Amino acid sequence: MPNGIGGAAAPAVGKALSPAALPLLVVTKTPSCGCCHLWVEHMQDAGFKVEIHDVDDMTPVKERVGVPYGKGSCHTAEVGGYFIEGHVPAEDVKRLLAEKPNAKGLAVPGMPLGSPGMETPDGRVQPYAVELVAQDGSTSPFSRHGN
Repeated sequence: MPNGIGGAAAPAVGKALSPAALPLLVVTKTPSCGCCHLWVEHMQDAGFKVEIHDVDDMTPVKERVGVPYGKGSCHTAEVGGYFIEGHVPAEDVKRLLAEKPNAKGLAVPGMPLGSPGMETPDGRVQPYAVELVAQDGSTSPFSRHGN
């Protein structure tokens, strides 16, 4: 998987990418997952064009893109040379694409309540971190959400 280096110059940090400038988001998920569909809607509402692939076994996809053990979730997306694992907010994906760090991708391990696609009727958000996955598989905080 490309490391996000090269290609067109990155827009200034903090400058939003227009929907026309957003690359295609390719999502791989299991056919029976309902929250994955809700996350896809969140990404589409944020301006991403989405292509969906349903597979019965997510393991080969996660291994191919380099999702570290223990950092998995219910779906894996690929966009702009990065993987997006789990319920990562669209604003964080856009920031990743704008900043273009030398990394494999972003991960939200598990399925935190209140994250995109896991919203609760009362609007509660379980605190969670979006993790940046380095080329060596190590992780560091990219953003935090919730109280």
